[in-house]
Amino acid sequence: MDSPYDVLGLDADADDTEIERAYRRRVKEAHPDRGGSMEEFQRVREAYEAAISGTAVPATEAVPESNGAAPPRKEPGVAESGADTSTDPADRTGGEHGNGTANGSEATTTRVEYLNYEVVADHGWEIDDDDLFETASDADLDADDYGMFLAEPGETLLEAAEQRGFAWPFACRGGACANCAVAVVEGELDSTVDNVLTDDLVDRGFRLSCIGRPVSETLRVVYNVKHLPGLEDLRLPADRFERARADD
Repeated sequence: MDSPYDVLGLDADADDTEIERAYRRRVKEAHPDRGGSMEEFQRVREAYEAAISGTAVPATEAVPESNGAAPPRKEPGVAESGADTSTDPADRTGGEHGNGTANGSEATTTRVEYLNYEVVADHGWEIDDDDLFETASDADLDADDYGMFLAEPGETLLEAAEQRGFAWPFACRGGACANCAVAVVEGELDSTVDNVLTDDLVDRGFRLSCIGRPVSETLRVVYNVKHLPGLEDLRLPADRFERARADD
């Protein structure tokens, strides 16, 4: 079985910067919308988690199957004492906030389907169109504008997008502006702290991706909605840390 370093195309002594760079390259190659598959996409993600956490075992040190199983690997984000070490993404909680629902049900990996609002506007579509995402899936859009990825338990939506190699708009990362706002079309995105969105905007389905954690098995969102009425006044000026495309 290939080691995480082999999956990422790295030497076993690679540092964190090299691991990050290799991950961003490999995750794009493995993306289903770019000729890869969901299985390969998840394999790259798990290899990155093992390598960056320091728990990966180089192939030369792995125990051959004929000589017995390799030592169990501690999953990133799981405490050592009394914790579940399952490798199933649905069993990991990746942060103190977790990804459980309000009633305390078990956290789960979320399948996120995303769509860029610029595409919606360019095609004359509407966010509340009943078949918006079905229409988008048939439109042969670029992977930056439409596609799917998996969000792990504990990740905010913005973190999940960035970890999969995407550059979505943001500014403060703390819920104090609307630069990272998304429109939730289907599913649930839970915000555990106060934010600047008005009750009316929340009722209309807008959430902040920088503090919102997916809490449903599937989630459909339209991102890059920061210029819409009601949100534009809540934006902060883009700064050198914002990796999204320039405003126009």
